[in-house]
Amino acid sequence: MMYVSTRGTAPKINFSETLLTGLASDGGLYLPEQYPKLSKHDLDDLRNLSYADLAYQIMREYIGAEDIPHADLKKIIDKTYVKDIFAFTRDDQRAEDITPVTKVSNNLYMLSLSNGPTLAFKDIAMQFLGNIFEYLLNRENKKLNILGATSGDTGSAAEYAMIGKKGVNVFMLSPRGKMSPFQTSQMYSLKEKNIFNISIDGFFDDCQDIVKGVSNDLDFKNKHNIGAVNSINWGRIIAQVVYYFKGYFAATKSSNQYIDVTVPSGNFGNICAGHIARMMGLPIRKLIVATNENDVLDEFFKTGKYHPRSSDNTFHTSSPSMDISKASNFERFIFDLLDRDSKKLKDLWDRIDRGSDFDLSDTNYFGKIPNFGFTSSSSSHELRLKMIKKLYDEFGLIIDTHTADGFKAAYDHFDENESIPMLVLETALPTKFEDTVIEAINLKPPRPELLKNIEELPKHSYELNNNINDVKEFIEGNS
Repeated sequence: MMYVSTRGTAPKINFSETLLTGLASDGGLYLPEQYPKLSKHDLDDLRNLSYADLAYQIMREYIGAEDIPHADLKKIIDKTYVKDIFAFTRDDQRAEDITPVTKVSNNLYMLSLSNGPTLAFKDIAMQFLGNIFEYLLNRENKKLNILGATSGDTGSAAEYAMIGKKGVNVFMLSPRGKMSPFQTSQMYSLKEKNIFNISIDGFFDDCQDIVKGVSNDLDFKNKHNIGAVNSINWGRIIAQVVYYFKGYFAATKSSNQYIDVTVPSGNFGNICAGHIARMMGLPIRKLIVATNENDVLDEFFKTGKYHPRSSDNTFHTSSPSMDISKASNFERFIFDLLDRDSKKLKDLWDRIDRGSDFDLSDTNYFGKIPNFGFTSSSSSHELRLKMIKKLYDEFGLIIDTHTADGFKAAYDHFDENESIPMLVLETALPTKFEDTVIEAINLKPPRPELLKNIEELPKHSYELNNNINDVKEFIEGNS
């Protein structure tokens, strides 16, 4: 299995190289040359596997044995997906599964993805990435300076996964004052020598633009061994594909059944993994993109126009991890939508990189979107409050703000009288956004005992200007 850049001019590389490279040398994102196809018989064989065994069977489809021996891959996966790591639950009881599924009502389910050490779905991919990075760097006697951007959850998940990893430094950019108190404390309270939290005066998109700018400076990138843990890294996406299969098997009894899946979406990485699972043959009828007030993706799927907003026009909301107006992984889906025509893709993204937009409404491509299962909805603070209250009053279920956006979108597209199950992907435990939860239901959500006083821990970060050169200088001085 070899990987190609969405923009067409970077060389083909193998899986290990995609992990250590991150952004392609032409500015594009890596995707496999083709998606493996699974039959109904294959799905039947996967249905009753443990999470670790399922992850191995899915990932080995994308990783050549000559690249990473499959016995080594199995050891890495078995080390990653254990209950001792994915142990937290919303009621501080020990988790029974890596990604348990809760039946909410008739044909409505929630896939819980937040049992990991930072209580967010990012842990599922990031724990794998930390272990496989360590394996590859040790094998090749290399060091890696990971540069990332976070709107809240990616940063802490990456840092907790990289603590103590040999040969790895983490430089994580975050928007100053835009994360929840819990998210800020998770990151800024870390004292490990290989972790550097960089606070930028701006929004997530500003942080992400700096990361891409540094990665596109190939001389600097190569000199300082810059890598990525954002979902531009293919390793993040393939690890997330696995839980779509796990959720499907939990919500169905037969591999002949279809499901609908709703995904709170910011940088489009989570739902991009669902798109790939669907392309592999997983019977997903609808992939529902749930956005908040930053509804650029909702606008595209409704109108065909993709118009990323400037930082000045990006809203700071109560689901802050979705306060993103320029979704990196959207490029991967558009590449598939354009029949993998890299020249057309590059022409569109040249417009985006210049601060413009594009419109596919008058093209045949816009009419093809339903063939990929995509549809969408948006939400607001008031609707989040109503959804948190509804889930608590009717089902005794406390959800976080991003998952509330997901349930709002799910109800927009859900008919409980239909036979097709609706699966909503949970993104974080509600304690991470407890102020809004309290506003909605006048109740403080339960918190794991180990994290009860995290906001009181001493915090430190490095405050830098919203400037790529300042970030480069900081990396040079600390790597």
